[in-house]
Parts: sequence; structure tokens; C-alpha cells
Amino acid sequence: MLGSLASESSRTDEEAEDMEEIPGFITAYREQEHTASTTYTPTFLGLKGTASKTLWFDSSMGAGQIIGVVDTGIDPYHASFNDAGMPPPPVKWSGKCFWTNTRTCNNKILGAVAFRHRTYANPEDNDGHGTHVASTAAGNFVSNANVLQQAAGTASGMAPLAHLAIYKVLFVGPDGRSVGTDADILAGIEQAIRDHVDILQMSLGSARRAMAQSAVAIGSFAAITKGIVPCAAFGNDGPTASVLANDAPWILTVGASTVDRKIVASVTLGSGTVLAGESAYQPASSPSKQLPLSFPYKFLKTFESKGCILTELQKLNLQGKIAMCYRSSIADYDRGRNVLNVGGSGMILLNPFWQGNTTNAYEHALPASHLNGTGSKLLIDYYMNSANPTASISFSGTQFGINPAPAVADFSSRGPSFTNGGIIKPDVIAPGVNILAAWPRPVGPIGGAHFNFLSGTSMATPHVSGIVALLRNKHPNWPPAVIKSALMTTAYTLDSVGNPITDDFLGVAASVFAMGSGHVDPEAANDPGMVYELYPYDYVHYLCGYYRDDAAVSSIVQGPVQCARVRAIAPEQLNYPSFGVTLGGTTVVTLTRRVTNVGEAGDAYNVYVDEPDGVRVDVIPSRLQFSQVGEVLSYDVKFSLKGTIPTPVVGEVKEGRLSWISGKHLVGSPIAVTIV
Repeated sequence: MLGSLASESSRTDEEAEDMEEIPGFITAYREQEHTASTTYTPTFLGLKGTASKTLWFDSSMGAGQIIGVVDTGIDPYHASFNDAGMPPPPVKWSGKCFWTNTRTCNNKILGAVAFRHRTYANPEDNDGHGTHVASTAAGNFVSNANVLQQAAGTASGMAPLAHLAIYKVLFVGPDGRSVGTDADILAGIEQAIRDHVDILQMSLGSARRAMAQSAVAIGSFAAITKGIVPCAAFGNDGPTASVLANDAPWILTVGASTVDRKIVASVTLGSGTVLAGESAYQPASSPSKQLPLSFPYKFLKTFESKGCILTELQKLNLQGKIAMCYRSSIADYDRGRNVLNVGGSGMILLNPFWQGNTTNAYEHALPASHLNGTGSKLLIDYYMNSANPTASISFSGTQFGINPAPAVADFSSRGPSFTNGGIIKPDVIAPGVNILAAWPRPVGPIGGAHFNFLSGTSMATPHVSGIVALLRNKHPNWPPAVIKSALMTTAYTLDSVGNPITDDFLGVAASVFAMGSGHVDPEAANDPGMVYELYPYDYVHYLCGYYRDDAAVSSIVQGPVQCARVRAIAPEQLNYPSFGVTLGGTTVVTLTRRVTNVGEAGDAYNVYVDEPDGVRVDVIPSRLQFSQVGEVLSYDVKFSLKGTIPTPVVGEVKEGRLSWISGKHLVGSPIAVTIV
């Protein structure tokens, strides 16, 4: 049984000191609140297809796997959670249902429990986040799913026949945000482990939290010791560097990407220029005629007017006009409601510079369009340089094949991490923009099906959790680190038109700190060729090398550790499927990696290195020849600066990639070299 490390917020420093005298006590730290960081994405990910050719069918769609969702609860009545065609619970399942009324669980939702201040509460979802996440991971098939008639089709999760176990640890606060404490989050994870889940789905976290003080990191370490795969969101604080969550190397950390589907709402300027945007609400009766544009910020010059706050809009005459509003301060739906309440006929949402080119298809209260950063700038330029600026909004519905895709979503957090010793994070990216999934109530001005579009790394993570369920069924003997390795080394780095995946912030090639190893590819992960294995004791060696502090390491592993008796290793020596290195002067850094053959006997691999600019990379040996399945081989990688380049800039990061290639497999790893 796990020991709970988080102290209640009411504890004083003196009480914490007194607790140190209790036998078996490890440590205490101050609590911190954590926030809650489909019809098409299975197809986009290559899962749908003929029964004989896809991981979806070969893995029985995840049947028998239990995904523990640690979130805001669930709406048990939603059609996505019906148990038609579901197998009975696995024999190992030992969880319970703790609804506060007569509701019961079924073969889809095996159990549901909530933790609030360490007491049981009602696990029903009054936010929506947990319902959306759970259905993305393992929702059952629902026909005619749509959001305001957009993106219509049959919805399902990534693993539609997997079971769900619900652990509500986030609750809606007075400000409308769902938050939870370390103690409750750890209690939820502990319960999931006791209940024998197979995967932990955690779309929550707190940025810049040290591993030794993170409930998610501590609970996830306990999970891997039981063979459970912890999947967690990277955070939504991009494009700012290094504001990120869940960066412990034993966690499968997921960033967000776009897909090639858009819900098109175009803006035609009075000059004839057409700007592409998005909106889920597309009323057929909306007039397409030109209407006067109004930019509240031009007249009021206040921060509140930029975001179209109601009290500011009431100072203006917006009757019959289209308001131009920056995305700030409040939810986009409320922004549109404000414009409607003062008589506005439409709204154009503008991306500020730092929000780049990612757009959202939300359920607005009136005709609207969300423009990307490029379109927003063009609109502002037109408005400022026109005597009588006008525009119209027209709708084209759901469009597919809009290239290039994928791209890293502008909001997805970015590395590098300053709290894990330089391990590259995220591990992979997955679809996280305009994801259609279950919702506990109708949305938009006309209501309809109980589905909604949401965007975030919270939406990307359950895609990966569901894929993990498929892989566990196909490869039941793969431990958590092998599953992670398979997903990382088979991830792709080129978009739909063959160019490097771009970052939606500036439109340039995405860095390894934005996309990690690349975009998840479930079919390729099913046959990775060779993998990088890690076990709990490997992480203890890493932790002792990183922290050099017995108390910190003990708090993570939930037991006494004396690092003086452990073979400590530098973080970069962890047998991770990526390479994060610091170099300076004439220093030579040599890293050793071990790989295990999970392909075929006799497989041979040759190395190919895309060297970082100005960095020499030598791999010894340059060829790996396996004689049998399960065989383990090792290789060394030597990094040094080339003497023929100009003096490198301290702090600059040089990126590259190391790949092992056989006749059938490509096993890739990103490289990040930081100059010191």
C-alpha cells in the first residue's frame, strides 16, 4: 500500500516538523492545486481499416484492458458508455461504484469513485472534461455523433471495447475551473492501482513541479512497479518554453497536434480578401452580406475591450456589426454571448501573436469565425487602413484533407524541462485540436447531440492511453517502458506533404522540445523491431544521480533509499529512447544504450545519424546484428563539438536524430545538444 506524501493545506510548518518523528514517515510538502489540463481521429491515426490489417482488430479493440481515468468524473448516462458488446470485467478487477444515488456501473464503466479532501464524493461529472477524455480513450460506438451537425459520423474511442474505471479528483471551483489537491490526486491514483487498472489516463498536472513534490510523478512511479502504464498531459502553456508538466521519465508524456479536418467559417473582407477560420456553429439562415466591422479596442484602449468583456462592449454601439475580439480573459463562448447581448450580428476571434496559427471550432452563440495569427494580422491591417471596413462570414461545414497536417498546436507546452535532468519531453504528440467526444449536456445555441469539440493536451493524452490499451492486448508481456519505447521510436516526423512537422506558433519546423520523438503512429508501434527497456530500479539509479538526495528519492519511490549504496547514473545515461546532452569546449560525452530485439531472429540494423549542426556524433558499433528474439545488444554514442565551426553560443540547442534501419524497421531517436 502506498504512503500518502501530500500534507493537508491546513498543516503548519511546525506540524510538519512533528510528523518527521513518526516511524516510517518519509517527507511532507505543501499542496498545490492541479487543473484539468471521436469521429475522425481513429481514421487519421490509421486504425480503421479491414479486419485483417489493422491494430484495432488484431487487438480486439482493447477488450479486457482497464483504463483508469483520473479526472473530473464521468456522465454515466452518455451513449458512449453503454456496454453493448462489452466483455465482463476481468477477474483481477477489484474496484467499486460509489455513486451517491441508485446508479450502477456496467461492463463499460466498471467502477467510479471520487476523492475530495480525502473523503468519498459523487463521481458524476459536472464539468465535462472527464467525460470527454474517457470517451476519447475508450468510448463505445455511437452513431450520428456530431457537434451542431458538424463532423458527423460514428464516434468511438481509440480502444472502444476497453473498460473504464473512474477516479474523480478534480472539482469545479467558484471561478468555474476544475481543480484538485495533491492529496486527492494521489488518493485517486493509489485507488486505481489497488483496483488493478492497466493504464492510468491523467489529463491533469501542475507546471514546473519537481518530481519529488508531484502527486502525478509519485503515483505514476508506484504504478509502473505494478506494470501499469501512466499516460499524462504535457500542459497547455505553449509556446513559452519550459512551462510544462509531468516530465518524469517513467511517465508517457503527450503533447498536442492538429489534424487535417477543419470546420470552415470563412471571413470575406470588403476588399475581396478571403480569410479561412473555424466555427462549430454554422446557422443556415446566417446572411452572407457585408456588415460593418467594429474593433472595440481601437475605441476604448483597455485590456478588457480587447477580449470583448461585456461591461466594455456596453459602452459602444455594436448593433448590426461584426465585432473583432482577441482571445483573452474569458471563454470564447462567453465572448460571443457578450457580443450578442449588445446587439452584435457576428464575431471574429483574433489570435494574438503568441497563439500562432491554431484555430478552434467552438459552439458560439452567434455567427463567428476564429482566424489564425496570419489571418488576424491581415484583418487588423485591413481594418486600420480602411475608411469603412466591412466583412461577411460564410460557412463551408466540415472539410477534410486540409494540408499540411499534423502540426504542433500552438498551446501545447514546450521543453526543455528544468526538473528532470535534461530528458527530452514530451515523448510524443497526438491529436489534440477540435477533438469531438462525449459531453454531459447539449452545446451551442441550438443544442443537439451530447458531444463537443475540445482542444488541449488533455485531449491528446487519451488518444495515447487508448492506443496503449491496444498494444497491451497485442503484446501482453511488454512492460510500461517497452510500450513507451515502441511509441517513441516509431513516431513520425514528416507531415502529410512530406515536410518536417511544423510548429503552429511560427510555422517553422517543430523542435524536439515541441514534438519529442514525433507524432504517434499506432500501426508502426505494433511492430517496433527493437526497444529500449527500463525497469523501476533503473529509475532509482537515475534519481540518485539527478537528486543526490536520499529524502527526495525516497519520497518518489515510497520507501527508504540510500543513494550511497546505489549505482547513481547521470540523467543522460538513463536507457531512454532519446538523447539529451550538454557539450562545451573539447568535452566528449559518451552515452551507452541497450536495445532488445522484439522483431525477428537474424534482424540486422545499420545506424544513420542526422548530426546536429556543429556536433560530431560517432556510434560504436555502427551495425547491430541480432541472432534471436529477446537478445539484448548495446552501443555507445560519442558527442563532441566540431572544431571547424564558429564559436557556439552558450545555451544554444542543436538538434538531430539517430536512427537504426533494417530492411523492415526504422527505430528513431531525437537528439538535443545544449551548448554550455
